[in-house]
Amino acid sequence: MIDHTQASNTISLEKYGIKNAKVQYQLSSEQLHKLTIEKGQGVEASSGALAVNTGEFTGRSPKDRFIVKDAITEDRVWWGNINIPFESDAFEKLYNKVTDYLSGKEVFVRDSYACADEKYRLNIRVITEFPWSNMFAQNMFLRPEPSELENFKPEWTIVNAPGFMSVPAEDGTRQHNFAILDFTRKIALIGGTGYTGEIKKGIFSALNFILPVFKNTLPMHCSANVGKDGDTAIFFGLSGTGKTTLSADPNRRLIGDDEHGWTKENTVFNFEGGCYAKVINLSAENEPDIFNAIKPGAILENVIMDKDGHVDFEDISITQNTRVSYPIDHIDNIQVPSIGENPKNIFFLTADAFGVLPPISKLTPGQAAYHFISGYTAKVAGTEAGIDEPLPSFSACFGAPFMPLHPTKYAEMLSAKMQEAGVNVWLVNTGWTGGPYGVGSRMKLKYTRAMITAAMDGSLEAANKNNYHEHSVFGVQQPKVCPNVPTEVLSPRKSWNNDEGYYKTANKLADSFKENFKKFEEFANAEIMAGAPKVRS
Repeated sequence: MIDHTQASNTISLEKYGIKNAKVQYQLSSEQLHKLTIEKGQGVEASSGALAVNTGEFTGRSPKDRFIVKDAITEDRVWWGNINIPFESDAFEKLYNKVTDYLSGKEVFVRDSYACADEKYRLNIRVITEFPWSNMFAQNMFLRPEPSELENFKPEWTIVNAPGFMSVPAEDGTRQHNFAILDFTRKIALIGGTGYTGEIKKGIFSALNFILPVFKNTLPMHCSANVGKDGDTAIFFGLSGTGKTTLSADPNRRLIGDDEHGWTKENTVFNFEGGCYAKVINLSAENEPDIFNAIKPGAILENVIMDKDGHVDFEDISITQNTRVSYPIDHIDNIQVPSIGENPKNIFFLTADAFGVLPPISKLTPGQAAYHFISGYTAKVAGTEAGIDEPLPSFSACFGAPFMPLHPTKYAEMLSAKMQEAGVNVWLVNTGWTGGPYGVGSRMKLKYTRAMITAAMDGSLEAANKNNYHEHSVFGVQQPKVCPNVPTEVLSPRKSWNNDEGYYKTANKLADSFKENFKKFEEFANAEIMAGAPKVRS
């Protein structure tokens, strides 16, 4: 048997066009951590985690994400400003430039896979310029057993070269950084950016095409957990809405925090082997599972530390998008393997900075499809120059930047799955109450947790059956009572104490929903359109 911790000489990258490289194959997290520090590319935090700075880019760059337009993708991909086409010949030339750049260098190679359900497994080879990028792949993808590596056959390849800068005029890119998917060559090519999220989201985007097109499986940008009785819950939501936080529940086993598939066999499986959580304002009190996962093997990104390695989680001087990646087994309470049965409850999470959506409400199937296609959350004032009030933000299917197909394709699949499974769908506002951002306050996490718990254990439905209040603008079913939540919290209108201001703001937000949905109307049936808000004059 090969000792893969010392297997640098057992693998060649010649077939990838990378020549005379010093190949570090399948190094352990400990080895990659040590090498990163030795190379001056990271430091160790007081928790024992590795802390790195990703450089110029501290988040994804959606305008620099491309898909090669070819026989596989041409008639299937929803082309536009999200899925930007790239010429196959241009990809070939750029790929060759990247592999020439990596030739002769020390490179780090990892074999891993995505999709916890064996029937959907996707084998991946990750080739990285930096050791910490490879450690990120070790954290985030599923880890083969040593015996599985002997005959490992990669289906997809990720080539990651943060130090390579493209020349837009020559290479067909927008600027010097790029993330390109080629479905014929089965390559994710990433250059000019050290932000590790491009690695995981590249494969997520690939699976968002492969699974629905070829495997009749719905890919979802969601977290998922399972209760003691085997009841699965899934949580859709954009960044900052609580997807990771709310799925890490001490009374339920975590399936995964970000990317899942819902199969024709009616199972839900995690794509990943780890978690990638925001750490802005992280505390042991509010998010103990994530806080305690920051230990040796974890990677902190773009955080500020004192001279003793203590992290100031409130310091956003590098970015608001401070992050940690860690293997899923850093969380104590996990589902093994990362697979659950049909969901009983689905939660759409939104951080409504206008403060007009109820903290929890029940949706009809039509409303569920409408809100899924809309994918609403809000940007708050102060995040960009010139923004002095909240801005609505819509991302179809709660993950438009990663969805190669038209959003209605995913919505149709979700609607069919929901109706087949008889699932309850809830809209949960983790944003503002008592007024908009700057006037009201953020919904207390303990109340949101209590509402979600009551929805999952059936006590919310039992307490409000046939007695929900229909929201006069959004038409959703608003509970009047909820165990362990003060009644006044449940009505956003009452929390404002200003009816005129509330309805004016609610109608303004409803207008934004309708304006955003215009581009989907021709694809939406009558039931979905009936799920739209009712704007009052």
